[in-house]
Amino acid sequence: MDQHTGRRTQADRDALTIEIGYAFVSACFAAALVFCAVYGPALAFGLSPAVEGVLAVAGGLLAAVVFVLRVIHLLWRFARRPENDGR
Repeated sequence: MDQHTGRRTQADRDALTIEIGYAFVSACFAAALVFCAVYGPALAFGLSPAVEGVLAVAGGLLAAVVFVLRVIHLLWRFARRPENDGR
């Protein structure tokens, strides 16, 4: 960040854009892994439709939670880096 004007430089904006993209992509990947881990047994073992439904809902909810937590964690960590403190 430019000390004199308090405005972000192009490098700061680019770094933030890259970090947001990385957070989104890695969160999608983590959420997909969680969903597959929870719902996978239903596909592999041919469980009843009721159990498949429960696993699909549970997998979806857990995947959503993992997605949100991953994005928050990465962006929070990025914001707390010393070079991002505005000094």
